[in-house]
Amino acid sequence: MAGDRPAERLCHTVGLLLIVAGLVHLVVFAVDGGPWDGPVSWRKPVTFGLSFGATLIAVTWVTSYLHIGSRLRALLLVVFAADCVLEVGGITLQAWRRVPSHLDMETPFDTAVSMTLAVGGGVLVVLLTVFAVASFRHRPAGPAGMALAVRSGFAILLVALASGAAMIARGVVLTRTGHQEAAYHSTAPLKPLHGVSLHAVLVLPVLARLLSATSWSEPVRRRIVAAATGCYGAAVIGAGMWAVLTY
Repeated sequence: MAGDRPAERLCHTVGLLLIVAGLVHLVVFAVDGGPWDGPVSWRKPVTFGLSFGATLIAVTWVTSYLHIGSRLRALLLVVFAADCVLEVGGITLQAWRRVPSHLDMETPFDTAVSMTLAVGGGVLVVLLTVFAVASFRHRPAGPAGMALAVRSGFAILLVALASGAAMIARGVVLTRTGHQEAAYHSTAPLKPLHGVSLHAVLVLPVLARLLSATSWSEPVRRRIVAAATGCYGAAVIGAGMWAVLTY
């Protein structure tokens, strides 16, 4: 794994910078004010900076438990980090321009930004799917409960990716058919599902790692991770039902 270390350090640094960027924009929001909700607000650079930063750091750490080639993992992580910067950068740029970052095709430049973010989202889906498949092809390493935590985290993360893709796809269709305002509001039902499922890949493995520092037996730690996974799954199902009922 020695070949992975420069890539890991890079990803950790980029992740921290994205988190800092999100916190900086929280200060900007406190000073500048304006709406928190809606297609044009400081909420986007805040939440996307924090979420992408935390996810990049989490994926970098969690993939260390996967049975995947060192060079391949390093390459995938570097591409993932670059894509995270692209996504947060595009969203932040549009926030400062006071225009929507997604589904905005009012001008050629805005269209280019929106399509770039959409393509970047597709790259994220491919990269994280590769990691998810790797977690199920071979049992992940780590302390008791880690294999379940990693596999469940990636499986639930795929739900987040699917819901995100659904939001973009529906929004693009509405935009292309002349329903711009409806496109901005169409994403609301899926946002809770997307948000809840996004960070299971961090929460569940962290729980397994913390439990490894206790004196509890391995069967007890596995049961706790299994219970936590069940609770997280129930939350995702609940958010999914809300999306179906309000879509």
